[in-house]
Amino acid sequence: MPLASPRSLFLLAFLACVALMGGALYLEHVLGLEPCPLCIVQRVCVMAFGVICLIAALHAPGRTGVRTYSVLALLSALAGAATAGRQVWLQNVPAEELPACLPSLDYMMEALPFQDIVRLVLHGTADCAEVSWTLFGMSIPEWSLLAFAGMLVFALFQLLRRA
Repeated sequence: MPLASPRSLFLLAFLACVALMGGALYLEHVLGLEPCPLCIVQRVCVMAFGVICLIAALHAPGRTGVRTYSVLALLSALAGAATAGRQVWLQNVPAEELPACLPSLDYMMEALPFQDIVRLVLHGTADCAEVSWTLFGMSIPEWSLLAFAGMLVFALFQLLRRA
């Protein structure tokens, strides 16, 4: 039995990213959960993964193209998994050991150099350690980490497949 074409699988991966972003926007705008800096970075990684998959699906690349898109998707998923992993770790650190909360992103953009903003955002703060919503006992970052694990498996499958 032949495997599904890389093009159709990239399209399915893109649609999964659309569903993930729809869920994130639902949590934000309907349930009122404000995303922390690490959540925003994870959203960017999901969107990057989705855009890469959409371009791959529209391009319908050959074997070399599939590998190229797969590597790019893999890098995006790795960045997202690292960010989600950091947030899960922060949620399990005792409260007294957490870094202080950050000022708003707007204020940091006006007052700090870009590299300092990136460093502070990726480091995470007490904001990122707050568990404000769970589903089946798992927090949003844990679900996010699970989604990025799926993206990693997908990207590796596309990268290593023979057909």
